[in-house]
Amino acid sequence: MSRKARESGTLPRPLAVLAALVLAGATCLAIRMLPAGASPAPPSAAPARFAPPRPPVAVREPPRSFVGFVDTVREPEFDLAAESRGSGVRRYALGHLVAGGDGCLVRWDGPGGDPVAAGLGRLLAAGGDAFPVFGGPGGQDPAATCTRPGGLATAYRRAVGALGAAAAGFEIRDAADPAAVLRRARALRALQGERPLRVSFTLRLKPDGLDAADLAMLRTTRREGARVDTVELLAEMEPRGGPEGRLRRLGSAVRAAAGQLARAYAPSAKGPADEPADEQVWERLALTPVLSRAGDLDETEARKLSDYAVRHGLAWLSLRGKPPKPDVSRILWLTHS
Repeated sequence: MSRKARESGTLPRPLAVLAALVLAGATCLAIRMLPAGASPAPPSAAPARFAPPRPPVAVREPPRSFVGFVDTVREPEFDLAAESRGSGVRRYALGHLVAGGDGCLVRWDGPGGDPVAAGLGRLLAAGGDAFPVFGGPGGQDPAATCTRPGGLATAYRRAVGALGAAAAGFEIRDAADPAAVLRRARALRALQGERPLRVSFTLRLKPDGLDAADLAMLRTTRREGARVDTVELLAEMEPRGGPEGRLRRLGSAVRAAAGQLARAYAPSAKGPADEPADEQVWERLALTPVLSRAGDLDETEARKLSDYAVRHGLAWLSLRGKPPKPDVSRILWLTHS
């Protein structure tokens, strides 16, 4: 674009590029400051108190697409920027951040402490996006361990801020712990009262939908004034060689979960007023099949999954477990609506 054609008030291209590089460098520095959990932080002189319940700010979800999941334990050298350039995937979930230190600190689950910092700044500078996932199979969400008033909100705030993230994910495995559920809900309410923060909960999908404890946890979280923008359904793919109709049964389980969420999100005087109607529940669902073997998903099935996500307007499609064959991955990467 010529200088004359450039709109008034916009930076010249060289200065814009320089600004992006400065932002990337600052992000890398910030993430390196995340505590590894080796030593507890000094107690706050004046612990933060939660504000009274209020409906959190609604945040528009980015365009629906494929979200790459990075297991930072198995892939500590994963280069976000390089992978994004090669695949076209623009958004990544980084797992997992778990409780460390005195229980109110967070650390990466696994050695290294900072497994993705080098590529994160370059991804952000190139217009990509990444968000942390708390909890998971190898550690606890700090909600289960942090009982210090204000400590949990501070832990989440620092981790999200260090990554420069506009979203945070939570792989819930403590739904049966009422105290942890309440602590997390109130901490998220506090954060969403401070900033626009999208929140996703990752829940195990069963053949008949979601577990009763998970649904009760969602209702409690909503009642406490926190907003869960997306429920990510973690679905174990049936292995090949079993009965026919694997994808049909998966679709049936997703439909059951959608119906359960519609009932759990039914309008209530106690909860936020902008919870979805039945037809809007689908756009708050994400689907993440988990593969036990690379061959558990072929190209035809990948196309069906991608078409399913687009047809139902799902928030996103992702994948975990064993990486599938490259041609299968490429089909999923192109999922969009």
